Amino acid sequence: MPSSSPSTTAATTTVSPTRDTAGSATTSPHAYDAGLLLLRLALGLTMAAHGSQKLFGWFGGGGIDGTGQFFTMSGYPAGNAMAVVAGLTETLGGLALAVGLLTPLAGAAIVGTMVNAIAVTWGGGFFAPKGSEYELLLTAGAAALALTGPGRYAVDRFLPVLRAHRLAYGAAAVVVGLVTAVVILLLRK
Repeated sequence: MPSSSPSTTAATTTVSPTRDTAGSATTSPHAYDAGLLLLRLALGLTMAAHGSQKLFGWFGGGGIDGTGQFFTMSGYPAGNAMAVVAGLTETLGGLALAVGLLTPLAGAAIVGTMVNAIAVTWGGGFFAPKGSEYELLLTAGAAALALTGPGRYAVDRFLPVLRAHRLAYGAAAVVVGLVTAVVILLLRK
């Protein structure tokens, strides 16, 4: 069994959680949690703002009617209904991601929505303004948060089931997001 103090043998090196073999300080677990918090806030609030564009027309968005027309032109049936679904998914999923509430599911909601956004922008190349780089980055960030969990600074820490995040929760949630995205894409003309 490895000890918690630094020791070196011919076959292995055991390092304590706070010092490396040279004796300098290593990264604190709180640094990871702070990084995850920053990522959750940036990604979650960005998605919530995009959702509020669709639902309420805030931040120069089209509201339900304008977004519904876009969905219809993009080949989705019932454009206004799709605008409401996308707007709610982005707003609620983004806010949940930002505060770290049901993080695997919030990440999956963003993944599912953004896979559809990638499908719409795919023909425009990779780079903005017509490409899909932005959507791909948001998708990867949401999937990464679903897989890693929210960190310590999150509401999930107070939920018994999610207190100790498991990779299986995140992986299952990402699969649900992807399957949902494919089902919605199959409805598209």
